[in-house]
Amino acid sequence: MAESVPSVLESEASGEIADIYADIRKVLGTSVVNLIWRNLATMPGALEWTWSTVRPLYLGDAPRHAEAVRQTIALPDWPGFSADTLLAAGLDDTEQCLIRNVLDSYQYTNALALVVLSALLAHYEPLPVDAVRPADAAPAPSGARIPELPPIEALDPEVAALVEELNTFGEDTEPQLIASMYRHLGYWPSYLALVRTMLAPLQREGRLTALTRSTRALGRAHGAVLAKQLKPETPPETLDGALRSCRLFVEHPIARMTGLCALIRRATSA
Repeated sequence: MAESVPSVLESEASGEIADIYADIRKVLGTSVVNLIWRNLATMPGALEWTWSTVRPLYLGDAPRHAEAVRQTIALPDWPGFSADTLLAAGLDDTEQCLIRNVLDSYQYTNALALVVLSALLAHYEPLPVDAVRPADAAPAPSGARIPELPPIEALDPEVAALVEELNTFGEDTEPQLIASMYRHLGYWPSYLALVRTMLAPLQREGRLTALTRSTRALGRAHGAVLAKQLKPETPPETLDGALRSCRLFVEHPIARMTGLCALIRRATSA
């Protein structure tokens, strides 16, 4: 299993890219830089322009729109994991806390990326959408540190195969991008196995695909509202590539994982 798209790793970033990565972590209140930004960093000028364009949204109304998405996602009614189940899987309280921190980080940043990058796409490619309103308030990021994203080659073959299978769940096209969240959870193979057991029936019934599509529509609707606030500067020559990348991420892994992460996090409540 290879890296799904070209990217500049945080450990390899230098100069302006490293500075932007640091600003992304600061503004989002997270300890990791998601793959969409690392992919944009491979295109000359794309990361700098995209981040400078959407950064004001993160500091403005985007958190309340992201929270509205989290509050209105139509999650399937499905049982979660009992405390005994997690303990029987070899996950003690410390490991369970780390798992919830990983899920909380992705749940926070995915919903934000969904509405913010949907806003950028709506500015250049407007679509008809439903009327929506932001939430009255938005939670602050937890700030909890999470383990580093493990390299793909560091995963045992059976764990890598499980990550690949989970990555197909909820996807309504041929998966092109490996969701980083599943790789992050690769530290706990028994937990990934529990997640697979929970999701498999929902996948078979088509309920996860429906979840992706409804979440994607929510992102477009909230993005259309936020798009009115954008004031892009002169775009780089890589604009088309940047928009293609944003579209691919928003319509597939970000929309898919915004819904799935919410479902998995609910099943792993403390």
